Amino acid sequence: MAKLIVFNHVSLDGYFVDANGRMDWAKMVDHDKEWNDFVAENAKGDGALLFGRKTYELMIQYWPTPMAVKHDPVVAECMNAMRKFVVSKTLETATWSNTTLLKGDAAEEVRRLKKESSQGLCILGSGMLVARLAEEKLIDEFQVVVNPVALGKGRTMFEGVKEKIGLKLTKMRTFKNGCAFLCYERA
Repeated sequence: MAKLIVFNHVSLDGYFVDANGRMDWAKMVDHDKEWNDFVAENAKGDGALLFGRKTYELMIQYWPTPMAVKHDPVVAECMNAMRKFVVSKTLETATWSNTTLLKGDAAEEVRRLKKESSQGLCILGSGMLVARLAEEKLIDEFQVVVNPVALGKGRTMFEGVKEKIGLKLTKMRTFKNGCAFLCYERA
């Protein structure tokens, strides 16, 4: 059975998007060699990506473009080559390479994907999807990069979760640019 991982950036005060729904603050950290190597290595993971509609629409505006290939060649190559799923009841088509549109209930679709695949699944962004799947106990690991910025307002990736989710820290790494990478599994 496939493992479902969430990988998201959060601000020090716990938001994964700011009050305007943007994540550009996460790109404000210094992109030194240590950080760039970490990002490139993470992008090379096998398995498939899973997005909600909003995140998919943001990702497709950048990763399949010449600008992404110029500025982030390793990550762009991986993002464009990987198998991708987008959960949406409103999208008519998914045009990004290697993308499958899932129009059913998010939890049921993910249960099916986890059963059918031996490769992992990774959610990027997609706060509403994360909250929904966390409540259904379908997420196996939360990988969070805490960025050295406080936003004051925004949305957490757990917005709408009604019950406490107990977690245990399994890995951590700090970077010279001030970011901290934390991995949690269900307690």
